[in-house]
Amino acid sequence: MIRTLIVTKNHEIYENIPLQDIDRNEVSWFWADFSEPSEAESKLLDEYFHFHPLAIEDCLMFLQRPKMDHYTDVHFFVLHALNEGTLQAEEVDMFIGRGYLVTFHLQPLKVIDEAWSKVGIMPPPQPYGYLQAAYTVIDKMVDHYFPAVYAIEDQLLEFDTSDDSRTDQSALSQVFQTRTKLLKLRKTIIPMRDLLYRIINSQRIEGLQEYLVFFTDIHDHLLKLSEMVDSNRDMTSDMRDHYMSLSSNRMNTIMKTLTVITTIFMPLTFIAGIYGMNFDRMPELNWPFGYYIVLGIMGGLGLGMFLWFKVKGWFK
Repeated sequence: MIRTLIVTKNHEIYENIPLQDIDRNEVSWFWADFSEPSEAESKLLDEYFHFHPLAIEDCLMFLQRPKMDHYTDVHFFVLHALNEGTLQAEEVDMFIGRGYLVTFHLQPLKVIDEAWSKVGIMPPPQPYGYLQAAYTVIDKMVDHYFPAVYAIEDQLLEFDTSDDSRTDQSALSQVFQTRTKLLKLRKTIIPMRDLLYRIINSQRIEGLQEYLVFFTDIHDHLLKLSEMVDSNRDMTSDMRDHYMSLSSNRMNTIMKTLTVITTIFMPLTFIAGIYGMNFDRMPELNWPFGYYIVLGIMGGLGLGMFLWFKVKGWFK
């Protein structure tokens, strides 16, 4: 589907006029959005706009890293929106030319719809209104990064304020799942941050200086997001080490208890083994009270070892 938003030189706004019917002489600027385009519609990138073949190839071969390419009469951008459910990046390709903006994406995107609605009601634009539309698209993308980052931050805060009883495998598994989510976000946010830095320092986009403060604001948001992601990753590392340390300490306590029990029963097992041998001629076999004497020795030996281990601090 291709939809168009056209702003005339009289500041009138029209929507969904076919590309072939657009009179460039009467139009101040226009925005063409390719959403889930068919093969025939995709061919218009070449047949109508005459974009560079490499840029068209990047549009049709997902998923590219966020980048900016300059061609003779058009600037090409690869942007990443965020799927809030899976936290996977969704590519949006953008072309900025003299008097027009083109967006291309293979799936419907909420951020594009929001930007479309906002641009449709914006006040009469300046001659470079298509740059304002481009800013709106990128700004909406970045705005949708925040809820995902805030949700993970709240989850980590809940982990951090919970008691130390959460030392089981499920808690550690949740920490690793959170780290995986942060890695997905980082792979989206950091390249977008670098792209915005290149945009605001570019001298090749005509009219950009008028909107530089807006794009700088997006870059500031991405800086904040990248710092939050890195801070949360550090927190998950600390939590991972904390849970693993508690688990190791718990294991050491269990092993120490088992070692004490085994050590106490070793001499008792030795004595029982000796008197369990089936020989006819053994000392003390005919003692009337031999059984009780051996039980007493074994009990006294076990109690004595227990008290000695306690004095040595094995039970602390």
